[in-house]
Amino acid sequence: MKRIDSRAAGEMMQQATKITFLTGAGVSTGSGVPDYRSLSGIYQGIERPEYLLSYTCMNEEPEKFYRFVKTLYHPEAVPNASHLQMAALEKNKEIWVVSQNIDGLHQKAGSQHLVNFHGDLYDCYCRKCGQKISAKEYLHSDRHQQCGGQIRPAIVLYEEGLDEQKITQAVQAVSQAELVVIVGTSFQVHPFCDLIHYAAKQAEVLVINQTPIQLTRAAYYVEADAATIFAEEF
Repeated sequence: MKRIDSRAAGEMMQQATKITFLTGAGVSTGSGVPDYRSLSGIYQGIERPEYLLSYTCMNEEPEKFYRFVKTLYHPEAVPNASHLQMAALEKNKEIWVVSQNIDGLHQKAGSQHLVNFHGDLYDCYCRKCGQKISAKEYLHSDRHQQCGGQIRPAIVLYEEGLDEQKITQAVQAVSQAELVVIVGTSFQVHPFCDLIHYAAKQAEVLVINQTPIQLTRAAYYVEADAATIFAEEF
């Protein structure tokens, strides 16, 4: 990857008319939402987090599952400059956001062309009757008051497959972009990281991250916190 400074990164986003952002946890840390895998992440000190966030745990140990999932919620968090700028760019450009995040902050910021690749914590429903449930009600109890069914958030758990419609939307979003911006992610989780293979050959790729990532195609890289870059006007 070719290293560039924040000004050059801003110019790339200013000049492009069709941009697709691929965002990860680093976009939301500036809003007080901890990442999942870093030393300060929410998985630190928790044994077998993959199990706690699995389909098996939800079915066989629902209380343990519920206790852990509640720690993922940060309803007090507000969008930072990254979320807000991506949403604002929709006014004058063709913008898509494909996000690994399940925190709902891109929605809060106003992004309309959004694919929540792994789902949304704030989209909850009853597994028994299918009724949509507010996140506020879910945080109070994981049992539906009307039918007694188990409530769950519509996120992709370990052992579950991804939503095919979301995969299709994400692929389309990447393939139509003239600039793909990868922001705040180690870009190691499949199949999210495989989306870059659908970018057009002539499309440019910009990586905004605090550490380099592995890519099989040419890209520009600015080593920075996402919010710092998007706080600048471009």
